Amino acid sequence: MLSLVAHLARGIHVGWVMAREGGLSFIDAAALPPHLRLVLRLGRKLERPGLGPGRLPAALTRLGPSYVKFGQFLATRPDIVGMAAARDLERLQDRVPPFPQAVAVATLEATLGRPLGELFTSFSEPIAAASIAQVHKAHLVEPDGTERVVAVKIMRPGVRERFARDIQAMRFMARVVEALRPEAERLRPREVVETLARSVAMEMDLRLEAAALSELAENIKDDPEFRVPQPVWELTGRDVLASEWIDGIRLNDRDAIVVAGHDAAALGRTVIQSFLRHAIRDGFFHADMHPGNLFVDPAGRLVAVDFGIMGRLGLKERRFLAEILLGFILRDYRRVAEVHFEAGYVPSHHSVDDFAQAIRAIGEPIHQRRADEISMAKVLTLLFDVTALFDMSTRTELVMLQKTMVVVEGVARSLDPRLDMWTTAEPVVRSWLARNLGPIGRADQARRAVLTLADVVADVPDLAQRVKRVLVRLDEEGLREVSRVERRIRIETKRMVWSTLALWAIAGSLLAIALR
Repeated sequence: MLSLVAHLARGIHVGWVMAREGGLSFIDAAALPPHLRLVLRLGRKLERPGLGPGRLPAALTRLGPSYVKFGQFLATRPDIVGMAAARDLERLQDRVPPFPQAVAVATLEATLGRPLGELFTSFSEPIAAASIAQVHKAHLVEPDGTERVVAVKIMRPGVRERFARDIQAMRFMARVVEALRPEAERLRPREVVETLARSVAMEMDLRLEAAALSELAENIKDDPEFRVPQPVWELTGRDVLASEWIDGIRLNDRDAIVVAGHDAAALGRTVIQSFLRHAIRDGFFHADMHPGNLFVDPAGRLVAVDFGIMGRLGLKERRFLAEILLGFILRDYRRVAEVHFEAGYVPSHHSVDDFAQAIRAIGEPIHQRRADEISMAKVLTLLFDVTALFDMSTRTELVMLQKTMVVVEGVARSLDPRLDMWTTAEPVVRSWLARNLGPIGRADQARRAVLTLADVVADVPDLAQRVKRVLVRLDEEGLREVSRVERRIRIETKRMVWSTLALWAIAGSLLAIALR
């Protein structure tokens, strides 16, 4: 009961701050039922006079770091808050006053178990501070006597406890939203909150960020135009992350990039192609690629930093993305529609032809414009809007990818306003499809099928032993039932053996065909 009262009190406080700061201005009253329209009208009467742009970010900033992080997350979900609100939320700057140097040093020493003087020859005051952590520049001496410059990220004290408290209130409010607006269930507000909770929980363990950095570095080791800083594992713990210091020019400083002799147009192509490679080829991408997290180093390579927010795509989602992008490039709208149905994203009771017609309404207008005027991100945004008409449930990972693409596309066009996104993307998309849907891909799929079948066959003895143990435990009163179960087990075992053999034969045939 006390927790319910606390959640209600926090919810009322959030509503009050949102109303006072004008954060309710993005809500469409026409989309609300009558009782909520009344609440909205009352809330808007509480707005402070003289409010300018950026009302929603201002409200969330007043509510504190957890809500700033929530707002940044919602900026990736225009399907929930609407495009106008999502764009306004992009104004959110996760910058807060730094915590004291003495606290940072104490956290560093407690995490790494050694005094500061033994770890670094110099350790700067904070050079950047956010709601979760702040960054320092430090120097250390390697065993061979060479000096190394590193960036040291240190967790903000007390942030886990505050976020845990706030996330409970957000869970409560998500349940209230679903209760008041049952149609909101399609947007999965509770799942959104849980996704945020998992994302921030991972951000709050800097060892996991180091692991993400390491994984991405391994994926791109053969990509000459893109790199990431190397983590320093021996100086990394739950509350501390040390990584290679990056000297470079931020991508939002185009003039400096040109003065330094770098090819801005080529960098724009690299931004787009690198992102698509990471998303489609690797299924693991940097989901916060704003200009402040991207640099060009002296060698002209693109460098990304800050890996707290990452996105993952399974093989099905990667194929989905590649095929719909190629479908729009080739104007093959029926294929785009079929991919949605094959992936199970659109319920089968809908018509493929009707869905293809809706997609044509998105695709045809873009082919009436110059290539440099066409936005891949806008096409995907319109596509997800249309899917709502066909009962497609929100796919969090795809929406995160789409929103990241909006940011990436903006960065690329800031470097080259006339960049043809589709021509730039096509080689990456075609290469992946040729590799995964051509003969090599079929052979690889057959190999995976064979390995899966091998696992099934290998599990048969263990399954038989488990069945035997269950049968032994049955008491004498169930002998008649046991007999029936045994007969069923014999039948099912025979079927499983023959099915397994048949599947092996099919897999072998597929492998032989693929390797011709």
